[in-house]
Amino acid sequence: MNSAFDAAAIRARAEVAIAVALETGREAVRFRRDSDPGILAVENKGLQDFVTVADKRAEQTIRHGLLSRFPDDTFMGEESGGLSDGVGTWVVDPIDGTTNYIRGFRHWGVSIAFVAGGRTEIGVVYDAAEDKVFHAMRGGGAFQDGLAIRAAATDDPANALVILGHSRKTSFDDYLALSRRLHERGIDYRRMGAAAIDLVRVAEGVADLYYERHLNAWDMLAGALIAEEAGAVVAMPPIDKLLAEGGPVIAHAPGLAGEFAFILDIEGLSVAG
Repeated sequence: MNSAFDAAAIRARAEVAIAVALETGREAVRFRRDSDPGILAVENKGLQDFVTVADKRAEQTIRHGLLSRFPDDTFMGEESGGLSDGVGTWVVDPIDGTTNYIRGFRHWGVSIAFVAGGRTEIGVVYDAAEDKVFHAMRGGGAFQDGLAIRAAATDDPANALVILGHSRKTSFDDYLALSRRLHERGIDYRRMGAAAIDLVRVAEGVADLYYERHLNAWDMLAGALIAEEAGAVVAMPPIDKLLAEGGPVIAHAPGLAGEFAFILDIEGLSVAG
């Protein structure tokens, strides 16, 4: 661990991040419930990639909640940007699954990661569907509302449930080829549209694989740490590369390592260690 952050410093940050994620998530739920749907989408950053009033409000809440307590940390948010200073940085997606949020599909969340010394030390995800908070500190296990969670013990691909993501920055033909390969193996799969939540589904044993070829760091870092600490096999590029340009993430139940090894080969990745 980076010497600037001992166990007590990490624990203090995790406690604040959990409280901030819960507050922010519940406020976003209330805001959507009480707002005219016509005012939710205020800009369009690109096809199916919306900025909402709620996104911006949520990120402001998170930024204030974290930096008011830890003013020497830096902040990188999906909406406001920012750069990692290489010491301690909060990496935040205020509403992961914005399109789901806009349409009222309750598969979205708040994602907060703390990165220090080239690795993710804290991951916190608010799950809107369950009104619960998942969290992990490196080396300390993974939890949902304080209760320990574990990745699934699935070892038969015929019993596996997979969640796939797809970015328009990557080939749809490759996505279809992968879907076909899973289908031919008898594996059931879904596409849900919120990476942070998809990763915690692997962490809690609901799904056996989450894979997406390109994500931004704020979409994946918190959920990936939670999945890893829950015992899932996780592979992704180095943190510095993800912070600069994003990349793929793979998280799966450990009993299916042989079944999904070909995906690591596709991405040229090794398992996080």
